[in-house]
Amino acid sequence: MDDDVVGQLLDTAATRLAAYGYLLTGSQIAGDELIQAAIVKVSVRHRRLRDARALEGRVKLAMRTIHLDELRRAGTWRERFPRLGARGGVPDVPNSGKQPSDDVGRALAQLSPHERAVVVLRHYDQLEVLQIAEAMRITEGAAREHLAHAHATLGRTLGEIAPEVDRILVVDGRRR
Repeated sequence: MDDDVVGQLLDTAATRLAAYGYLLTGSQIAGDELIQAAIVKVSVRHRRLRDARALEGRVKLAMRTIHLDELRRAGTWRERFPRLGARGGVPDVPNSGKQPSDDVGRALAQLSPHERAVVVLRHYDQLEVLQIAEAMRITEGAAREHLAHAHATLGRTLGEIAPEVDRILVVDGRRR
């Protein structure tokens, strides 16, 4: 992969990738780091990739994989070394204490990292619950539980969330 393709990717998709990174992590800084790690990972594995659109899809998938792997590692770390894992994370901007300015951002900030990931995978990536469970390497029941708890938390902040409907059949009643 050459610098031109990465340049095209950043010219055309930087905003979308930054938004996806923020949705996954809840932090602009962590989201930017996720983009960088994903670009490196994809460029090492797909050296012959020349299409910026295809590269965007691969980078987005790598971002998701890297983030979910980090969540699993963090969980394992907290299990094995609970005293060290109890320390808070690094704030997004030192000494800022700022909360997201929009309702959705504030609502997402209330979710645990796993709940946030499940919500992003379900509603942004439009994955089915079974696909979420496979991506996160958890049981389908655990994925449903995370999603239900996240919906309840989001519902308290944003108002009632419509019941989950996986597919709606749309039929055009007009005949041609």
